[in-house]
Amino acid sequence: MTELLLIHSGGTIGMVPGPEGLTPKAGLLESHVAARLPEGVTLRTHAFDPLLDSAEVGPRQWNLFLDLIEAHPDMPVILTHGTDTMAFTGAALTQALVGTGRRVVLCGAMHPLDQGGDAEGNLDLALQAVLAGGVGVDLAFAGRLLPAAGLVKHDSHAEDSFRSQPQAPAGVPAHRRFDGRRLAVLTLTPGLPAAALRAALAELDGAVLRVFGAGTVMSDAALLQVLADAAAAGKRLRAVSQCEAGGLEPGAYAAGAALWAAGVENGGTDTPEAALIRLWLA
Repeated sequence: MTELLLIHSGGTIGMVPGPEGLTPKAGLLESHVAARLPEGVTLRTHAFDPLLDSAEVGPRQWNLFLDLIEAHPDMPVILTHGTDTMAFTGAALTQALVGTGRRVVLCGAMHPLDQGGDAEGNLDLALQAVLAGGVGVDLAFAGRLLPAAGLVKHDSHAEDSFRSQPQAPAGVPAHRRFDGRRLAVLTLTPGLPAAALRAALAELDGAVLRVFGAGTVMSDAALLQVLADAAAAGKRLRAVSQCEAGGLEPGAYAAGAALWAAGVENGGTDTPEAALIRLWLA
């Protein structure tokens, strides 16, 4: 007898139309999963109460997901989740579960169940994938099984809304839980005042910096000094590209040399989400 753990956190997949727009409906997702189970599979379910919009999912919820996964050590897991922060949760679970041998398949949808959209197909794919065995964290979406390590929500409306960018292998993390460190993703833009960057970093313990192209930055001495001062103060800064694919290549352009001289880490092919999780679990 195979046991399957369903963690239903919320999201569009489990919503129904209401007078003010889509709203979560308790039990809807669970009934659809139960109706699809093959013979010999027992379902264990944990549904969040209240169900969450994915905009509310962050470090505290990632810890809860991990607690539930660890509390059911022999079960493959389907985690249903809204799409807006799916990339962050995908990176968080992928990196936190390295070396544990666990199988987790994320699932969400751009349209709710029973509305003639993508939800049923995504759920069918998730069940097929998780019951096939294996190790690792993937997303079942739009007919494809995508590695969750480098998810990018590419389109805010289309059913085929996700891409997965290849990521460098993650080692076993120093921590498997998310603490209270203050971390964020900051984007460097033309004309960004050094004082604004300094003010942001003053409130943070570390940051992911989205820089230009293959790893360049403006030649603003004041801004570069802000980065150097933050790194010297022990704030970890990790750079990633503002481009969706390709990553960084230190040394390709002289315009990036000051970035590395300031003590900023090379995030390579990290997505911003993956880089943020690397900082959290370091």
